[in-house]
Amino acid sequence: MNAQRLVSIIAPCRNERVHIAAFCADALAQQLPAGWRLELCIADGGSDDGTREQLALLAAADGRVRCIDNPGRIVSTGLNRALAAAGGEVIVRMDIHTTYAADYVAQCLAALAQTGADNVGGPWRAEPAAGAGPMAQAVAAAFQSAWVAGGAASRRLEHAGWVDTVYLGCWPRASFERFGGFDESLVRNQDDEHNLRIRRGGGRIWQSPHIRSRYRPRGALRQVFSQWFQYGYWKPFVIVKHRQPASLRHLVPAAFVGLLALGTVLALVGGPAWPLGGLALAYGAAVLGLSVAVALSARLPLAVAARVPVVIAAYHLGYGLGSWPGWWDALRGRVGRTRFGALTR
Repeated sequence: MNAQRLVSIIAPCRNERVHIAAFCADALAQQLPAGWRLELCIADGGSDDGTREQLALLAAADGRVRCIDNPGRIVSTGLNRALAAAGGEVIVRMDIHTTYAADYVAQCLAALAQTGADNVGGPWRAEPAAGAGPMAQAVAAAFQSAWVAGGAASRRLEHAGWVDTVYLGCWPRASFERFGGFDESLVRNQDDEHNLRIRRGGGRIWQSPHIRSRYRPRGALRQVFSQWFQYGYWKPFVIVKHRQPASLRHLVPAAFVGLLALGTVLALVGGPAWPLGGLALAYGAAVLGLSVAVALSARLPLAVAARVPVVIAAYHLGYGLGSWPGWWDALRGRVGRTRFGALTR
């Protein structure tokens, strides 16, 4: 056993009593290549719903499970705590609300060996929970569209190649020694910032369609809007830190919301109303076109397809509206507001 190579799975969590046992079972059931063994390091951010007690039982039953304290209570501090405790030569990040193919870790190891990348991962595949209602199904269908996400390669399930970021990630430990850990000033977007730091430092990131997982997205429109508002708020902190966006698609929602606000002000002070009307009409047409494409590609029933336009708008407007206070705080050198980091589930 001691001669085997070690891969460490790390995961932050807080108040996940309903999901933690299934997640641990999923992670521990990974089928590894010969010569490898795994450990599971979970950083708990002060759970008070019974999660910690479940983790203690799981750790007592299986020596591969370790529970680490995360007093910072956010994802970035949890990842760094777990990373510091992990002993593996390869680090695999997992998310509690995602399920994984039995060969997920094996495919990560294979991709690292084949490409020599500094980080590898698979596409971000969204799938609603069993028995989910029409809104949850619409959220997952819209989420999966690469064009709803501005052309992001991470939503393309068959894409293989070099990318700017991947879902979750798997790194040789040397990547963290070279590029550092996760930025603990960021409540959201710490993964995008880390991937940007890798690329700016001369590293490379690879996406493989063989690294398969299924993410369970939020099921309520309010939660979706709040989640993407937070993503939008924290993105300017990443851009200001590095003086460049990871991708131009991150700037478009804020620009759109700004133009909407400018057109509204012009109309209210007696100026021409056509800029606002034209912009709203163009966006409505774009959302309608995207919605039809999503509905046809996913073969959605009418009750689900009818909800897709409002879900797409929630993604875009939430991100765009969140970006503006983010820019206001980031450009003034302020610390990000903790109220924009509350859990959205």
